[in-house]
Amino acid sequence: MPRVATPKAATNPKVGFVSLGCPKALVDSERILTQLRAEGYAIVPSYDAADLVVVNTCGFIDAAVDESLEAIGEAMAENGKVIVTGCLGARSGLIRERFPDVLSISGPQDYESVMRAVHQQLPPEHDPFLDLVPPQGIKLTPRHYAYLKISEGCNHRCSFCIIPSLRGDLVSRPIDEVLVEAEKLVKAGVREILVVSQDTSAYGVDLKYAPRNWRGEERQTRFLDLAKALGELGVWVRMHYVYPYPHVDAVIPLMAEGKLLPYLDIPFQHSNPRVLKLMKRPASGERNIERIRAWRAMCPELTIRSTFIVGFPGETEAEFEELLDFLDEAQLDRVGAFAYSPVGGASANALPDPVPEEVKQERLARFMDKQAAISAARLESRIGGVEKVLVDEVGPSVAIARSRSDAPEIDGRVHVKLAKGRRKAAIGTPERPLPKPGEFIEVRIIGADEHDLHAEWIQPA
Repeated sequence: MPRVATPKAATNPKVGFVSLGCPKALVDSERILTQLRAEGYAIVPSYDAADLVVVNTCGFIDAAVDESLEAIGEAMAENGKVIVTGCLGARSGLIRERFPDVLSISGPQDYESVMRAVHQQLPPEHDPFLDLVPPQGIKLTPRHYAYLKISEGCNHRCSFCIIPSLRGDLVSRPIDEVLVEAEKLVKAGVREILVVSQDTSAYGVDLKYAPRNWRGEERQTRFLDLAKALGELGVWVRMHYVYPYPHVDAVIPLMAEGKLLPYLDIPFQHSNPRVLKLMKRPASGERNIERIRAWRAMCPELTIRSTFIVGFPGETEAEFEELLDFLDEAQLDRVGAFAYSPVGGASANALPDPVPEEVKQERLARFMDKQAAISAARLESRIGGVEKVLVDEVGPSVAIARSRSDAPEIDGRVHVKLAKGRRKAAIGTPERPLPKPGEFIEVRIIGADEHDLHAEWIQPA
């Protein structure tokens, strides 16, 4: 579903904004929105109210391309003045062919082109001393969590992926710049920081791990130093898009100590060495199993989520069965998978021996059935335990929260049973309020299903 930004409107001119795609694209949207608000533009929630519309697109897979084109078409039909940016913007010919009247097209991270196009159509009208924005900028996430993008692009050339052609090679942000942004987020009330990039483990390699100063101490622009520094901020820190390089081992003790959430989002994609070689992935299945064992020995509470591709060109039945065996051995907590589909411009399209569509779908169903049983068993093992959760929503009798194992929107949730009404601590004392979104509470896990946990609130004495 598209994200439509709805900050409080200020003065004219008015801009509508549609954000599509992954958390990295979401951060791009937040930066553009921050600049728009800093210059006095109002952000409005409807096409009718907008003087023009910016659409931040996704172009990673064919389904995302279709969704982006549909969003552009809707904005053109409903408003008529549309600026296109984002990953699909790198394929400007495709957009121009479908929508020749769009005002401007730019690729990902090209904030200056977006602002130039906005200025050309709607010159800013504001007093910069009066129309200020919050220090943390405009966010599209709830107040209590935020994505922190540490780099752009990727140095890998996975055969199924076109991200490097859309976003370029790895470009890391200096570590002091990242940490100052993180501090601003925490001061603004953020309780959970989600670190995102295309390859978090490679952070800083392009800068040769250049040292910078933060809080009076020298920190190298590298994954471990960043993890240690973020662990000093006193909030949940969740790591996404981590490749299983050996140096990741050094971060696991920080998770065991409670400095970081014991959570790794690692896109393994497959387990068979030959298929991984065809994919041009940087790790083998055998080494991944060894690392998972070592990580769990250091941090038994570690949650691992991953993604996989089934039916990759040339994948044999035996190689797929090996992938199922990997699932049994790895016992991953959260897994997403999709059947391989060609992406325009990906080198995997030229590989021989494509897997028939009906076979891909059959393998996907078998894969998901096996993983569903594994995930359900791992959730069931937590029944009876007491855990700290972060509240996202509160209803009259149930709160929706997330545990250390649950990233927003992609993992499960914790359904917390609340006492009916407000419970009094003792006769003659004030009523004890229900929890609020953004608060940490303790719960006792009383049930589990395939994806979610069910719990009861342990109310403070």
